[in-house]
Formats: sequence, C-alpha cells, structure tokens
Amino acid sequence: MRVWYFSEMAYHPAWDEGLKRGSLRVVYPNKVVDPHDAHKLLHRYLDEFAYCDEAGLDIMVNEHHSTATCMTVSVPMALAIIARETKTARLLSLGNPIANRPDPVRVAEEMAWLDVLSGGRLEMGLVKGAPYEIHPANSNPARLMRRYWEAHDLILKAMSTTDGPFSWEGEYYHYRAVNIWPRPLQQPTPPVWMTGLSIDSGIAAAERGHVIATLLSGSVAKPMFDAYRKRAAELGRTAGPDRFAYAACIGVGATREEGLKRAHLIADYVRTAPVVYEPFTNPPGYNSVNANVAMLKAGPAGRSFVKDRKGNAVDHRTASVEQFMETDTVFAGTPDDVYQQIKDFNDRIGGFGHLLFFGQGGHLSHADTMDNIRLFAKEVMPRLKDLNAGSAKRTAAE
Repeated sequence: MRVWYFSEMAYHPAWDEGLKRGSLRVVYPNKVVDPHDAHKLLHRYLDEFAYCDEAGLDIMVNEHHSTATCMTVSVPMALAIIARETKTARLLSLGNPIANRPDPVRVAEEMAWLDVLSGGRLEMGLVKGAPYEIHPANSNPARLMRRYWEAHDLILKAMSTTDGPFSWEGEYYHYRAVNIWPRPLQQPTPPVWMTGLSIDSGIAAAERGHVIATLLSGSVAKPMFDAYRKRAAELGRTAGPDRFAYAACIGVGATREEGLKRAHLIADYVRTAPVVYEPFTNPPGYNSVNANVAMLKAGPAGRSFVKDRKGNAVDHRTASVEQFMETDTVFAGTPDDVYQQIKDFNDRIGGFGHLLFFGQGGHLSHADTMDNIRLFAKEVMPRLKDLNAGSAKRTAAE
C-alpha cells in the first residue's frame, strides 16, 4: 500500500464567521481574508508537503474555488512548487476539474510540463469537480459529464500524440492544431486517476484501466470497488489493489488521547466542507437520476454523506471523532490503533493499494502536523507496505 499525504491548505481563520453566515463556499466574500495571514499559511503548508518527501511519503494535491476550506486554487501551481522542492515523492494531482476548465489542451500542457519538471513523478487525476463549483464556473450541470469525457479524451490524445499537430472537432471543444510542448516524460501519459462515489464510476474507471479514488466516503467504497473488479473481469483483466485509492482523516499520537485529539481537529475539515447554501449542493442535472432517486428515498438522512457500520446516518457537521471512526472517515489513536483500523477497513472492502492521508485540517498546529506526519511515516507506513502483498503477487502472476 502506498501512502499519499494531502492537505487542502485551508484558510481556517475565517471559518467561525462563515459558520455564522451559513456558507463557507461560493458566496462567502473574500474581504474576511487577511492576505498577510494567507501568505504565512501557504508557506507553512508547503513546508509540510516538503517534509513528506524526507519522511518517505508520496504527495497529493487537489483544488477548490470560492471557499475558505481550500486555498489551493490551482493544482498545477501548487505541484510546480512541490516538484521543485522534492526529490523522490510521487506527485498526485487529484485533481484537475476538467469539465469546468475552459481549455483542455492547456491542462494537457500543464500536466506534461509538470511530469518533465518532476522527472516523471506525476500521477494525473482528471476529475469531475464538486457541485458547489458549478455556479462560479457558470457551467451547465446537465451537460457536465459529456463535457468531462470529451475533455478527458482530448487531454490524453494531446499528451500521447508525438507525430505532429492534429485537429479536434468535438461537441464542446474545437482546435485547428494541437501539438503540446514538451511532451510528458512518462509515455504515453502519466498514470491516470479519477474520483467517484458510485457503481457507475467504478465501471467507467475499469473500462479505461484508471485508478479510482473515493474520498471520506466509508461504506460507499466497497460497492464501487467491487463494480470495478467485476467489469475488469468481464474485460479479461484482473484489478489489483493498485487500482483503488481511499482517503481518510488520520490522527496519530504517542497516546490514544493525543491521536484522537489531532484527528478531532483534522476532522473539522469534514465538518465545514458541507457548510454551503442548499441551492449549490445539487445543481439540476449534476447527479444522475438514479442518484437523485436514492437521495429522495433516503429522506433527510440522505443528506448525510456516509453511514456508520450499522447503517445509521451521521451528520458530518456535528459528528464526534468517535462517530467519524465508525464511518471509516477517520482513523485515529496510537500507531498500533491506526494500523489496525486501516487493516480492518482494507479487509472489509476487499483491499486497496493507495491510502490518501488527510493529515492536516483546520486548527491543527504546524508542530502537531509535523509530528503527525513523522509518527505515521515511522510507525504506521512500514507495516502498510506489505498489507496487500499477496493480492499484488497473484495479480502479477495472472
């Protein structure tokens, strides 16, 4: 199992005011941001990413827009800095919300440039994007997935074509001559990832051989991963653990109490992420008919993102760290505790090869974040490396 550290580089000093207003996204005015404080925070977060390279962790970066929960507004900008400051860590862009980006060829150029800059360490996530960002991008949610797949195909063709310009006349994009410079170091493209929360996403990823990742979703992971495995088998392939990624908030401490305290602070990100005015949460057409039907049948509980292992809905805005642990959204405690929780979850969902380690959130201090990274890298990660070794060997043999 590989481990990828990430942080959304939040501007948490504005959270209290945003909670009072009822929305931390889209319409929260940026006058509450002190750019001098933002400067200090961004440098602090980048120092934490750089330390991961020393500690032996890989690194993941994502992006969001118009929100106090994430100051990473551009994956390429953040990864360019991190690529220059690191030497060995793989760098995961998870990712570029390509359906909302107006120029897919520019995305291909940026990803190829990053791959060359990093010496071939890039893993490329092409993602749909959050529903809250439909309004700021002025996108049509009903056409989002058609636009996404066209952008996806154009980006991969642009990165893998080496024999001169090609033209593209699609439904949404039109180019007379596509010819990116430089081409990526990893040929034909860096490894491709996508995110998902549904069986349909698992099937789509399996058909393309992409890595599928799900973030902070608990019981949603297993049916999606199982759908991937089933579809891969139908296509004559075996999907090993390296095709699956799962993100969780993780707090590790010298004592159980210290680990839970750190996880409680990190989980403030999960508590604040859904704080947005309701009209922005599910734009018409963003979710499939089946997904909307399921939410309607679930009633008010359907608004909860995940359920615990007994099937009880958990309100992310008010959940305790212990409740989050019951949903497998959080792993916390001593190194032994955290390893056992990850192992148990891995066994329940049939194995996954990538752990996305949400190791900083909200008011967790720099000192605690660095110690959280250090303890995880030293005491937990070595035991995870061989967690799915048997499955990986069987897949290679097949």
